[in-house]
Amino acid sequence: MTSTPLSPSAVDRAEDYVLGLLDAREEAAVEDEIERDPDLRAAIARARDRFHELDLAAQPVAVTPGLWQRIESALPTTGSSAPTITAAPARAANDNAVRRWRIAALSGMAAAGILAAALLVTPSQQPQAQVVAVLIDDAGEPLAIVEDYGDRTSRVTPLAEIAVPADRTMQVWTLPNEDLGPVSLGLIDQSETTLLDNGPSLPLPQPDQLYEITIEQEGGSPTGRPTGPIVGKGFAKRPL
Repeated sequence: MTSTPLSPSAVDRAEDYVLGLLDAREEAAVEDEIERDPDLRAAIARARDRFHELDLAAQPVAVTPGLWQRIESALPTTGSSAPTITAAPARAANDNAVRRWRIAALSGMAAAGILAAALLVTPSQQPQAQVVAVLIDDAGEPLAIVEDYGDRTSRVTPLAEIAVPADRTMQVWTLPNEDLGPVSLGLIDQSETTLLDNGPSLPLPQPDQLYEITIEQEGGSPTGRPTGPIVGKGFAKRPL
């Protein structure tokens, strides 16, 4: 069965509704339309599927006043040293329905636009990325930037140093769609910008596509799926 394409306006409203970004009046209007607008109803169902890793029951939290200054100071500069962030303690593998990720994701989606724009003023020998994702930790702090070029190549730029155990490594993942599930883009060093140029063949990356970094055993996940604790995650945006 082929699904009917949804209008962009329905998709946008559905995603804002699912993420809790509407004010009370707009939210009430959406809920009033759900029963009589099959387009909107289908868009909300698909958005819930796509954002299934967020805790949809959590209340939105305002961005802290100092977030933008911390983002600017975290941008990589020549000769700068990054602050240290300790990896989150191990817990149930990829327990993504946790309140802190809901809070962090809402702040990080706004931060992504600023950091993506800042990247474009830095000279680079790489072609322009198809999408850029700012990965944040569970406190909402910028952790890394992932630039996905859509040609099996991506670049990961650390914004903070992560304490990784000697017998562990960091692995970068993306979620192209629900059918494929999470796919590894490769392993990265904890302190260096890394060009991953032998990634899997995937559909072209899209806005709001999920990217994350987990701590895995040496050599990477033995299952081909994320198994270790998540230290950073974020949703992609188009470069400006």
